Amino acid sequence: MAEETEELKHIVRILNTDLNGHQPVQMALTGIKGMGRRNARLLTQKAEIDPTETLGMLSEEAISRLRDIVESAQDHLPVWMKNRRKDLLTGEDRHVMGTDLMLTQREEMDIIRKTRSYRGIRHERGLRVRGQKTRSTGRRGATVGVSRKKK
Repeated sequence: MAEETEELKHIVRILNTDLNGHQPVQMALTGIKGMGRRNARLLTQKAEIDPTETLGMLSEEAISRLRDIVESAQDHLPVWMKNRRKDLLTGEDRHVMGTDLMLTQREEMDIIRKTRSYRGIRHERGLRVRGQKTRSTGRRGATVGVSRKKK
């Protein structure tokens, strides 16, 4: 038993993200931004790794195989599973993960703000963007309304 705990890697680094080595491979991969459970399961199967196996117990060869598959996830995922369908700038279908995802979202937000689109204006003002009702919900900040008279 002592030998097994020595070879367990507590942290595995994939796609500039520290993943928990104590979790199953499928669940540990969801620690990467832009990677859900379904994508993680598909990519572990492509890498020929059991999704329920503990990530820290994998061999170096298996981890490098998994790392290669995750880094080239765009080639391995079907079009309907990708998170950037018809990208705003390029018009192609992409799957973005990790720090690239945050940068891409920030750039797109800047574009819709600069073009003064309806969505951009709503984002700037901190209002609901996707057509929700705002008459009675989404209230925050200072309360405005009827106040009681002092006796």
